[in-house]
Amino acid sequence: MPDRKHFAPPGPIGFGGAPLGNMFEEVPDDVAEATLAAAWDAGIRYFDTAPEYGPGISEHRFGHVLRNRPRDEFVLSTKVGRLLRADASKGGQHGPFVKGLPFRVDYDYTADGVRRSIEDSLQRLGMARIDIAYIHDCAEDAHGDRWLEVFDTAMKGAAVALTQLREEGVIRGWGLGVNRVEPCVMALERADPDVFLLAGRYSLLNQPALDTLFPRCQERGVHVVVGGPYNSGLIAGGKNFEYQEAPPDKVAARDRLAEIANRHGVDLRAAALQFCAAHPVVASVIPGTKNPPRVQENVALMKQPIPADFWRELKQAGVLPEQAPTPA
Repeated sequence: MPDRKHFAPPGPIGFGGAPLGNMFEEVPDDVAEATLAAAWDAGIRYFDTAPEYGPGISEHRFGHVLRNRPRDEFVLSTKVGRLLRADASKGGQHGPFVKGLPFRVDYDYTADGVRRSIEDSLQRLGMARIDIAYIHDCAEDAHGDRWLEVFDTAMKGAAVALTQLREEGVIRGWGLGVNRVEPCVMALERADPDVFLLAGRYSLLNQPALDTLFPRCQERGVHVVVGGPYNSGLIAGGKNFEYQEAPPDKVAARDRLAEIANRHGVDLRAAALQFCAAHPVVASVIPGTKNPPRVQENVALMKQPIPADFWRELKQAGVLPEQAPTPA
């Protein structure tokens, strides 16, 4: 692969756009606007969204706020692999997204589909460019037994088109946006990505990327954006893990983490964010939220002091792998 510097978004914290696509519940437009404005005011300069979120409504909301900010002062990513087609019968419902825009969501990982997807996203955003395009969900959790076939189509179509668009200067970088490690490892073998958005696979509760993907990224100079640092809210005190009700073993693991954190006077959410950011391949961590105070809280949590004894006990207790980097 070419020896070049791969583009990465700024960190240590960015903003994930799924919640503002009305994930699980409707978010009023004024609250969404205030949340994005709060992120900007808190110093966040990396924003990630996707056509699927809403469907379409997250991109509209991001564009409404961000196109009034100086374009060279922030990094914006969206995703390809799904096209939105007008379909009033869907009622704005798609997966966990409620009361969105009246579109059907169709998979399309071809080169032509990618170019159309980016053009459609620019229209929804009301902007002239995006910085990073992630190939969205070309993995087993989205496609089941067909995922290798879908991945192959994405490598022959989407990856080739995005590489060309990067060379043309239309985008600054590309990668995969997935919830699984395997397609990222395979993409490094077949293409020249810049950055992966990996959700839920590197956290206090779950680290399958640590010994598989991250060493390969370090060798290639490829970056990782960590999505889902709270594992769908479980680490932050919620009930969901991987977008579903958390199984008992994960709840027990969270409770063990919370017990150790309480003993050291540590906010577990701060530990979750800072742990993700501590690995050298991680460029940014992007928790999502639906309200302005939580944005400001996340930024403060990323800076909150955490005693070294806390990290030491997590490793001594076998809660974290010994080789996992922790904050200094």
